[in-house]
Amino acid sequence: MGASFSSNLTDAARAVHMFKINGYSATRAMARTDSLPSRRLPVGGYHWELRYTASLIADSNHWVALKLVLLAAPTATTSAAVDGHVSHAFKRAGESSAILRRSALEASGAIVDDAFTVECTITVITEIPDNVAAAAPAAPANVLPPFSGRGLSLSHHLGELLRRGTGADVTLVVSGKCFPAHRAILASRSPVFMASLFGDMKEKSSRSVEIRDIEPQVFGAMLGFIYTDSVPELDQQDGVVVAQHLLAAADMCRLDGLKIMCEEKLIAGATVETAATTLALAEQHGCPRLKARCVEVVAANLDAVMATEGYKHLMASSPLVMNDLLRAVRGRKS
Repeated sequence: MGASFSSNLTDAARAVHMFKINGYSATRAMARTDSLPSRRLPVGGYHWELRYTASLIADSNHWVALKLVLLAAPTATTSAAVDGHVSHAFKRAGESSAILRRSALEASGAIVDDAFTVECTITVITEIPDNVAAAAPAAPANVLPPFSGRGLSLSHHLGELLRRGTGADVTLVVSGKCFPAHRAILASRSPVFMASLFGDMKEKSSRSVEIRDIEPQVFGAMLGFIYTDSVPELDQQDGVVVAQHLLAAADMCRLDGLKIMCEEKLIAGATVETAATTLALAEQHGCPRLKARCVEVVAANLDAVMATEGYKHLMASSPLVMNDLLRAVRGRKS
């Protein structure tokens, strides 16, 4: 009889956190883009944050959304499985986002004394380090070595799934161009897609969903991010222009990771030619760091920036930003 041995293939870290939303009625007045973050939650070498949005608006309805966000990953190679649910009102376990029509939450009985409780369970499954795996006895010569699966990443496989359209169960139509996609992946990444594809909206039962107010090439780049967490278009020659369009799309679909990537690209690429247009975007989509950088560039090059088309658009769309510009200019002169 040949030798046999056993070893663990994975480690797992699990944590359960309870969050109480006090003063619920006051949070109803929050803007649709405003969210309240929890403290950082260290689990399994990762840092997480739970974000509560009280007034997400979609399909002419108000929604309450909770999203579990990965803030920082460890240096070691890991894969993470996340399980989260909200007590009483939210019933979808195994998702990193939960969303419910506000009227349904208020009728559910979950709100007591103007407060309700959120229970979030995070489970992180990690690979056993190589030096631990190497300590196992050698397998007999006639036993094939196990496949490590490390040749290609999850993002690569999901990207191929998107490219080939294998198993697609919904078609997203953007200005006549069709994008086959997968409901579960879209919903797990975006609370807006969660609401439209699994909520009470008409798109829930439709095989085809029309997406408005976005160009097909911009939507294609955003869809690529949803599947792969990367946007190669940002590294192209016109990456700043791409980032400007993607920033608005990311805010519309509540893709926080993509929004941050676009913001970083625009901060690094702020120039006399782009500062005014980007400042208008920063003001519209709630990007304080990007706004501060653009105000700095405009104040330092005011005459040159005022000659650009972007400045005219800025004054037409966000006239109140002039107060910030005036303060910045006065600060440079003092």
